[in-house]
Amino acid sequence: MKPDVAARISILAKRLRTPSFRECGPLLREAREQGLDYEAFLLLLLEQEVRQRDDKARQKRLRAARFPLAKSLDEFDMSRLANVSEASIWDLASGDFVDRRQNVILVGNPGTGKTHLAIGLGRRLCEKGFSVRFTQAASLATELSEAAEDKVLGRLLKTLERVDLLILDELSYVSFTKSQSELSFHALSARNEKGSVMITTNLEFSKWTELFPDLMLAAAMIDRITHRSHILDMNGASYRLAETKRQQSKGGGSV
Repeated sequence: MKPDVAARISILAKRLRTPSFRECGPLLREAREQGLDYEAFLLLLLEQEVRQRDDKARQKRLRAARFPLAKSLDEFDMSRLANVSEASIWDLASGDFVDRRQNVILVGNPGTGKTHLAIGLGRRLCEKGFSVRFTQAASLATELSEAAEDKVLGRLLKTLERVDLLILDELSYVSFTKSQSELSFHALSARNEKGSVMITTNLEFSKWTELFPDLMLAAAMIDRITHRSHILDMNGASYRLAETKRQQSKGGGSV
């Protein structure tokens, strides 16, 4: 490619915001070597631009999701699920439940892989183009309270409403104040039939009253969340313990 032509392409590509066009040298050489016509070369160039944009969008969605760990479904040992079929997990990974505005609740004892599975599903859905937000239940309650105090609650609620899937992890360990309960209920209610929620918890529904001081509010929240939802019984042998043993056996260590 002539220097003046390359420079002109670089300038125009910057103005048009098509960065891959600025790196068209290798594609142009490939087109010449293969004797491709202008239409075929243009197609190669556009396909390269789309791939780069898709990859940047995917990376942006993964960053916006705020996953605490890089867990994936491929790393999850499905054979350890005693009460959930592998087929149902891959069905959720398709994203159909998000399209249908349905919820997913993973209920089980600590160490059974709930968080790993939630992150793995969330990352898979990001790959498919869905927007996801991951947060721990206690962190969300604190964030909502602080937003209310700073008078930016409406802005935060709108942000939460816009994501396709809100993942609420560890709805189990910390009891909420009356104000936090009301704010959390409001945030989840605003998503009712508008967007999906995925929750991990080690408490069966009858014990959610231990988290929320207002019994009526707890009942209303359960009713809203379980409506149109997939409930996964994650109880079984400890997934975390099995993973620890497997890693230690690989390294020759002992439990």
